[in-house]
Amino acid sequence: MEWIVLAVIIVFIAWRLKPVNVNTISTNELKNMLNDKDKVLIDVRTPAEYKANHIRQFQNLPLGSDFTKLPKDKEIIVICQSGMRSSQGCKQLKKLGYERVTNVRGGMNAWKN
Repeated sequence: MEWIVLAVIIVFIAWRLKPVNVNTISTNELKNMLNDKDKVLIDVRTPAEYKANHIRQFQNLPLGSDFTKLPKDKEIIVICQSGMRSSQGCKQLKKLGYERVTNVRGGMNAWKN
């Protein structure tokens, strides 16, 4: 019995530490995708950050929001201020079973209108 519990714990830890493959794009590549209806664009920054400056096509869904309402049949592109929170958001989406998830490298810091 102890071995089973130990095995379950080891498998759980290994699963949590498993690397998650997430696509990344530059802000220049993003410009070509802004009006693509097959993509869902989400900004995981706080509402205050979003209100201060955002890309019109992105909807604000702060990190920690319920991502399960997003469609699984479309590519989800995630942005934040620097690329760190969006990377976390992408990993969360992948763990929820979303296949096509893309992080915007450099985030809003790299965005030039």
